[in-house]
Parts: sequence; C-alpha cells; structure tokens
Amino acid sequence: MNFFDRIMEHLNPAPNPDLESASCNWEKQLPTLWLLGKTGAGKSSLIQALTGDEKVEIGNGFRPCTMSSVHYDFPIDKPILRFLDTRGLAEADYDAEEDIRYCEGQSHALIIVMKADEPEQSSVLQALEQIKKAGTFKQLLLVHTAVCSLDASDRERCIGHNRDQVTKTWKDTITEVSVDFELDDGGSFGVDDLKTKLSELMPIIAQLNTDQSHSSQEESNFNRLKTEVLWYSGTAGASDAIPGVGLVSVPVIQAKMLHSLGNQYDVEWDKASLAEFTGALGTGFAAQYLGKLGIRQLVKLIPIYGQTVGAATAAAMSFGTTYALGRVACVFLYHKNKGEPVPEAQMQKIFKNAFDSIREVAEHETRHK
Repeated sequence: MNFFDRIMEHLNPAPNPDLESASCNWEKQLPTLWLLGKTGAGKSSLIQALTGDEKVEIGNGFRPCTMSSVHYDFPIDKPILRFLDTRGLAEADYDAEEDIRYCEGQSHALIIVMKADEPEQSSVLQALEQIKKAGTFKQLLLVHTAVCSLDASDRERCIGHNRDQVTKTWKDTITEVSVDFELDDGGSFGVDDLKTKLSELMPIIAQLNTDQSHSSQEESNFNRLKTEVLWYSGTAGASDAIPGVGLVSVPVIQAKMLHSLGNQYDVEWDKASLAEFTGALGTGFAAQYLGKLGIRQLVKLIPIYGQTVGAATAAAMSFGTTYALGRVACVFLYHKNKGEPVPEAQMQKIFKNAFDSIREVAEHETRHK
C-alpha cells in the first residue's frame, strides 16, 4: 500500500479504534500542573488566565481522579493540558502519596499558590514536605496572589514570610512570581510574568500564549486551531512510544487530523488534493516520510535502548512531525478554500519552521513516556 492509499484509507469521519486507543494513551499521560493551595488562594483565576476560559472554577468542570484530588482537562474535547487540584488538602489526615503516584507518569510541574496576606499555610507546607521527600518533583513555582490588595511595605513583608516558609520546607532554591488577577480597574498584574515562568517549567504552555497579533488572516485561523493540532501531535507521540504500534497508528492519527482540519476549512480531501498537498512539500516527501517512520519502529525493537532512548526519540519525532504536518496543512487548506494558488515555494520552509518551533515541547512531553 503506497503513501496516498494509506492516508486516504483513513480520511473519513468513521470512528477508528486505533485513534481512540491512541488518544486514551495520550490523555492518561497529559502534561499536568499540580496546583497546591488553600481554597480561595486564586487557583481558579490562575487556570482562567492560562486557558482564557473564564467559566472554569475549581469544583466546576473538574472530575475526580484520586480519592482526594480532582482534575480539569483543557480543552475538554481534545485536551493538551491537565490541572490537578487537591480537594482534601484541608483535611487533617490528608496523605499526598496517592496524588504523587498519579503525577509520576506525566511531565509535570508543581505550583504552590498562596494568597499574599494568608500566613497560615500549615496544610500546604505539610503536603509540600511529603512531596519533597518523594522526590518526584525537582522544581516548583511559588505563586503569590492578590498582592495588589496590600500596600508596598505589607506586600513585601507578607511575600517574604510565605517565601521563607516554602524555602524552609523545600530545602532548595525556588522560583516565584507575584500576581493579582483582579485589580480594581478590571485588569491584572504579573500575568505575563506568570506565563513566562510556567512556560519554562512546561514548554507546551508557551503554545497556549503565543502573541495574538498576527501578520495574516491565515496565521490567525491557525492560532484558533492550534490546540487541536497539538492534541493530535500528543496523541501521535504517545502512540509512537509503544514498540510496533507507531507504524500503523501514526498515519491513522495524522490522517484523522487532516480530515478534521479539512472540515474546519470546508475543503474535502481526495486523492488529487492529497497528491497536490504532498507534492507541494517537495519531491520524495511521501517516500522520506514512510522511510523515517519505518526506521523509528525498527529502532524501538532494539533491546533496552529501543524501549528507552529509541522510544522517546520516536515519540518526539512523531509529535513534531504531526504538528508540522498540521501547520502546513492549514496553509494549504486556507488557500484551497479561497481558491488561491498554494504557495509551493514556501511549504517546505513552513513545515521546517513549524517542526523547529515545537521541538522543545515535543522532547519535553515525550521524555517521561
């Protein structure tokens, strides 16, 4: 079966068990932000600031995942990021061990959320001490919230007190940021700095907060579809981490992505349009694609190396390739929808730039798989 037949076989809306299985595997390993903080500390506001979803609140839209914690996946239908909240934190007998185990399989970040004028943080500190002993998290971000409700001298004193408590418990250098999500004028303070700090811990967050000013309508359209492309990318990467699976599942996932994107642009894929698309990517693209995919599967079969380095490399490559394929497909579909010539001279460059731009995310999100 050649490249076009393999893709065309799956360019249809019918449910496919390979895709469903692969997506479940990705969603079990979603990059997770564990928000550790008391009720009212500002966790819901933090999630709203990152996702732009003003409706989400802790307890509303969250689903149980352990005996003492709930999680919220964003976006709900094709998630690329998970938020974990510990609802049992205030209980005297809270044990963080189950939540620690839950986070072990994910790429993750630990976020301590403390309201600046709330010095009583014993429940948070007790949980933090247990997390530190487990050694699952190597670094954390301390977020001081509601800082603008205090005058300058009180603000520094309160922030310093909470910083000292966390540093003493963590017994290591910490990163911190001060924010206020609700200023009197309706604005916010420190949110950009928060996004920067979180992106350093988890690069996929940077993809949620790219510059909203775009040089073209095409770029603006892609930005609205980016989370969906990232979901397919994560699904392909998680699938390709499994020996012997990616050779079948990755093309299925990528074909489903192309079909979904085609629907978004009101363009129907057929053999002619697919041939035009791959042709625009350059002579031999299909052969190179299938060759590299096959080599990655063979490497995964090497004992020990294949199940560690080989699997991680294959997963990162499939993550990055799927994202780049989605990006360049959006360019192609945009021009087809407009009845305009496809910019063939730019397609390979767009593919390469997209792959390079997602490389850090792909490597980070597949490192623990």
